[in-house]
Amino acid sequence: MPWFDMPLERLREYRTSTDEPDELDEWWAARLAQARAQASPPTLTPHQPGLYDPFEVYDVEFSGAGGDRVRAWYLRPGGDGTARPVVVKFIGYGGGRGTPSEHILLAALGYAVLVMDSRGQGGRSTIGATGDGPGSTGPENSQVMTRGILNPESYYFTRLFTDAVRAVDTAVELAGSPDPGSARVAVTGASQGGALALATAALAGETVAVCHADVPFLCDIQRAITLAPRAPYTEIPEFLAENVTLIEPALNTLRYIDCALLARRISAATLVSVGLMDGICPPSTVFAAYNEIPVQDKEIAVFPYSGHSWPKAHVERQLRHLRDRLPG
Repeated sequence: MPWFDMPLERLREYRTSTDEPDELDEWWAARLAQARAQASPPTLTPHQPGLYDPFEVYDVEFSGAGGDRVRAWYLRPGGDGTARPVVVKFIGYGGGRGTPSEHILLAALGYAVLVMDSRGQGGRSTIGATGDGPGSTGPENSQVMTRGILNPESYYFTRLFTDAVRAVDTAVELAGSPDPGSARVAVTGASQGGALALATAALAGETVAVCHADVPFLCDIQRAITLAPRAPYTEIPEFLAENVTLIEPALNTLRYIDCALLARRISAATLVSVGLMDGICPPSTVFAAYNEIPVQDKEIAVFPYSGHSWPKAHVERQLRHLRDRLPG
């Protein structure tokens, strides 16, 4: 993949041209309040007792958007009952929560980990277990970019972002913190998971102390759908190419879940990564979100010859960033 986007010096100054919806904060507050009002307590079922000793692993169900039950894994070091910081992990497009063995590293370093399943996904790359609302039987090999796109209230990613904030709420509850403002929570993910990390850091406020977002999706979306040569952004122009009367409402909906707009609300220490040869999440769209983050404690790892990926050595930078700001 060539360097098809802006030069790096322009990327560092680039800002989105998409207008933020009026009363975006109030709109999201209403969505989250509704989900919390419809929630029932999470359930934890021990998974394969003894298999992951000395760690404890639980199959979790919690209430997401609309009160729908969402699955997750919860892993924590066992034994002493010590209160530990929690890392909430989100999954890339098409994937699900996978198996606990895929998420053991952070637990081995002393963190509790909540891995959220992605509703109506989990049919590719990693397995899932959550359907998209009542009547859905479970994971799907689905394309969801245009599901409900004509209205922000019905849009798929409105539900998924709401699920993600509720996952943070659940992590606080499982950690036993009576005050969400005092909870020690980090969020992390790549691609779609990176978008969910940015969105929860914005929407959950000071509850989130650390945000890691690798090659994040759903940033500066109106630019991305005209630039990205590879799926899943291409699902939207393919749909709008024929449905020309739906262009205006679709673009309006996308503004409500655009992480380049939501990023203005992030207060967490944030580490973002970007590949300058990324044909899935073009680098200008990633910088559009990063450049809006208002905190001083933010970093972006720039990989000139990476596509929609990052060097394995980047994991150690993330671990150091996490340990420095949220000791286990």
